[in-house]
Amino acid sequence: MPGAGVSVSEEREGADPSDGPVASEGATQPVPPMENSSRAGRNLPAAIAVGVVLGAAILVSLFTVRFLFIGIVAAAIALGTIELARALRRAADIRIALIPVLVGGQATIWLAWPFGREGALTAFVLTVLACLLWRLPGGANGYLRDVGASIFASAYLPLFAAFAAMLVPPDDGVGRVLAFMIGVVASDTGGYIAGVLRGKHPMAPSISPKKTWEGFAGSMIAGIGAGALTLSLILGGQAWQGIIFGAAIVLTATLGDLVESLIKRDLGIKDMGDLLPGHGGIMDRLDSLLPSAVVSWLLLSAFIQ
Repeated sequence: MPGAGVSVSEEREGADPSDGPVASEGATQPVPPMENSSRAGRNLPAAIAVGVVLGAAILVSLFTVRFLFIGIVAAAIALGTIELARALRRAADIRIALIPVLVGGQATIWLAWPFGREGALTAFVLTVLACLLWRLPGGANGYLRDVGASIFASAYLPLFAAFAAMLVPPDDGVGRVLAFMIGVVASDTGGYIAGVLRGKHPMAPSISPKKTWEGFAGSMIAGIGAGALTLSLILGGQAWQGIIFGAAIVLTATLGDLVESLIKRDLGIKDMGDLLPGHGGIMDRLDSLLPSAVVSWLLLSAFIQ
């Protein structure tokens, strides 16, 4: 899924490591662009290929045994947790309680299937307790830092993802997941296209210099259109509900993108990982999906009975 709001004229002044390669001090030659990279700064063919494969896996799961979608979510969250833990340890020597976060994270997602919010919240609380105990033998030095990061990781990844899992169980669960996924894809794609073609005014230059207001407008137009269509045609809702749904998805997807950009800037890294060619790491694809899953579940629960 292409990132939203990519500007073709990003200012490099004051860039930090999360912006990508920058010529070293005193260098007279600009750093050459990555091979096959697009004007938006990514390997577009690889990004499209990875997006198609991931999308196909999701569609196959939904239209065969829809609960397999929860397995895809759980696997992605496990990989994302490992990726985040490695990035924190490598860049800032922050040590997440990886085993409790991984085990508790899987429990948070899978218990959301039969037990809903109560199951997810119970597993999350037990995960927090496990993280507090797991770190005790390490002593006081860095205790609050490590435990805080562990709790953050448990909330940011599996707890948010549990709301995506809770979209599946209703009889119209396939439609709910499709509305959620189509909304995020439309937001990202609309922002990407508008940002590349028209992006001139940075939206948050100190956080994500490539994200522009023109890209955000493209995200909003595409997201609202997708929301109106999916809720009315797939879920039998009203067009006005779809408009609210689409706008909310765009806002949360954009917020998630900015939050992850801020995390990477704080750590001084460009990507969380390199598992997905053209995209970066798993976390670089989950950033807009995770908060959007929460809002999707809340709004669809209110709108669709």
